[in-house]
Amino acid sequence: MRVAEIMTNATITDSTTGTLRSAAEQMWRQQTGSVVIVEGDAIVGIVTERDVMRAVGQGADPGTTSIAEVMTRDLITAEPDTHVRDAARLMAQHWIRHLPIVEDGRLVGILSQRDVIGVFAALWYETGAPEIDVDNLVRERRLARVEAGDLD
Repeated sequence: MRVAEIMTNATITDSTTGTLRSAAEQMWRQQTGSVVIVEGDAIVGIVTERDVMRAVGQGADPGTTSIAEVMTRDLITAEPDTHVRDAARLMAQHWIRHLPIVEDGRLVGILSQRDVIGVFAALWYETGAPEIDVDNLVRERRLARVEAGDLD
């Protein structure tokens, strides 16, 4: 299965001067977890729900803090013909929940962690899920995050 089959339309804005509040409102209206910032056809960054929460949690004023102050600029992307399994691996390796999908340098969609989980859950349900040692899996993931400096 290819990313193009499950990706969704990306929520975009063409302004880095918008505020965190405007980004959060846009995400709420569109029921999505990210806003991709573009200039012309070029992707310049992404702001996610976690970026907004992190900034506000650190004392940023959502009404005056600009998107440019918190957006991620060095994006990890994939192409529409990428296999979903490979996209999921890429997301896991880079600890990202939203993967912009680009074709010929243009944004064509977004793949979220929710999209991937939905596909894997449906496949497991249809084919009979293998036994998974969830406790061990969680332990391994937490250890990897601690080693990466993402958790204390």
